[in-house]
Amino acid sequence: MAGDAKKLQPIIIKRVKKGGHSAHGGAWKIAYADFVTAMMAFFLLMWLLGSTTEGDKKGIQDFFQSPLKVAMSGGAGAGDATSVIKGGGTDLSQTSGQVKRGEVPSKKTYNAEAIKTSQRKAEQERLETLRQRVQDVMANSPKLAEFKNQIRLDMTRDGLRIQIVDEQNRPMFDSGASEVKPYMREILRAIGSVLTEVPNRLTLEGHTDAKPMGSGAGYSNWELSSDRANASRRELLAGGLDDARVLRVQGLAASVPFDQQDPLNPINRRISIIVMTREAQDRFFQSGDAPPVEPEAPAPTGETTGSDAAAHSSAPHANR
Repeated sequence: MAGDAKKLQPIIIKRVKKGGHSAHGGAWKIAYADFVTAMMAFFLLMWLLGSTTEGDKKGIQDFFQSPLKVAMSGGAGAGDATSVIKGGGTDLSQTSGQVKRGEVPSKKTYNAEAIKTSQRKAEQERLETLRQRVQDVMANSPKLAEFKNQIRLDMTRDGLRIQIVDEQNRPMFDSGASEVKPYMREILRAIGSVLTEVPNRLTLEGHTDAKPMGSGAGYSNWELSSDRANASRRELLAGGLDDARVLRVQGLAASVPFDQQDPLNPINRRISIIVMTREAQDRFFQSGDAPPVEPEAPAPTGETTGSDAAAHSSAPHANR
């Protein structure tokens, strides 16, 4: 019986119910979220790089190339003025230290400087061409070729200077007189014709040697040099030059000798024609020497213009 009871004992089977998820669970969601985040960061980086200027890129590059040096030497960044590392402050393209706000030239400033440089270069070339033209006219004219040694051409701060100088045996004017000699008249009219080829304004200066006038204080080298300069102006106009191109006519007597060692040298007696640059013209108007208006009509022969009257004085203004 005991054997039969043992055989009838029930068998219990335990079954474990599994969850509804697959074997990999929800880990794929975390991986996908990481991927999307990385892609968003990547596209954001691309957008930032595309909208960043070259100067900023260079500054960022320089900063990350030496962050340790910056930390060791002090300062908040590569552009800090207290840092020994070169940087640009607000302008990351700078390499000579921090730049204060407002010190970085704008593109407009760069363009204005470039335009001025281009204009200055073009004007210099125009004056050099004019210089060659005057030389060619003097050399190619049978009448004027023999006088070419009396023409001195050089570039000055104010522009091209054309000087017609006296020679002992070939004076431009009679002693103490302001009437132009015939050969001098031809030279001035030829130069006046050449000067019509450029738009630059002019100044004329008359010079004498240091020999005093014999007529006393009533008529001195100041008046004589001024009258000779004005007589030369009239001959330039006869050669075709527009009177509005002349800014100033003045006499300097013997105050600016050509030969510093010998004030009585005939070469000191000369007429100087300065073809002014634009900068020289601007300085002329800004100095208060004359208002920026067109000159009046030329005074009749024998009369003295306002600029001549100023030159007649021996005040320091005439001695420039």
